Amino acid sequence: EPGRMSSGEIAAMTGLAPVPHDSGAMQGRRVIAGGRRSLRHVLYQAALAAACHNPVLKPVAKRLKERGKPHKLVIIAIARRLVTIANAIIKTDTPWRLKLDE
Repeated sequence: EPGRMSSGEIAAMTGLAPVPHDSGAMQGRRVIAGGRRSLRHVLYQAALAAACHNPVLKPVAKRLKERGKPHKLVIIAIARRLVTIANAIIKTDTPWRLKLDE
């Protein structure tokens, strides 16, 4: 499945896509739900490590925290980025390369 899906579809499959709780004029909070629960748990743990140690994702996490986002939202955002990166790697069949300052 990965490599043949869009980033939104792969986020929904892993349970990292925001699900709205709206009704009429009332707008509720977005939460993550559905998808493959065990995969979501693994991605959460990977995102915790990536937010602290990955040189590409660490600045993203820092930027979100500086904007006042809650910790869990930051980790889920990083997890979704990890899924998007993995999907792109599979789709293009190219290895991960770290490009920071070129």
